[in-house]
Amino acid sequence: MKDVLLVYDRCCFYEIVILSYFLNYSPCDLVFCSPDGKPVRAMEGFSVHVDASLEDLDKAQIRSFIVPGGAVSGIDTAEVKVLLRDLKQRGALIAGICAGVDVLDHAGILHDVKSTHASDDDWVCDKQVATARANAYVDFALAVAKKLGLFASETDLQKTIRFWKYYQRVQ
Repeated sequence: MKDVLLVYDRCCFYEIVILSYFLNYSPCDLVFCSPDGKPVRAMEGFSVHVDASLEDLDKAQIRSFIVPGGAVSGIDTAEVKVLLRDLKQRGALIAGICAGVDVLDHAGILHDVKSTHASDDDWVCDKQVATARANAYVDFALAVAKKLGLFASETDLQKTIRFWKYYQRVQ
């Protein structure tokens, strides 16, 4: 099963960099995807090479689909909305952070789901949907990774939280 990170021109890569780190160091098939399969320039100014276009994706093989924030007008499209709806129906985990949550909302993914759009929380996981505000990128990464079962144990999870969220050294 594949874990897909949708990247696009002027996306906020910092919002998904910790999650991509977790996914890259776990037994999963991480795919960076852009709408057209071409490299993109993130808001931070660097270029991101991608593995696939939206059209290249095999929906039946997608375990999770992550949408970062940024200048989302280029991905707030019918193609992305149809893909998101299909993935939700298939039971894939769908995650959005910052303006990526708007794309999920516009696709109807947040209907009958608790989210940061309907609460004052910094991050929310409900059913198969995870949402977060930009400042909660560490909590977002931890919540999505936990939902995907990336931690070997509760001890592993707690060590990871202490390191990434509280900046404690690993002993």
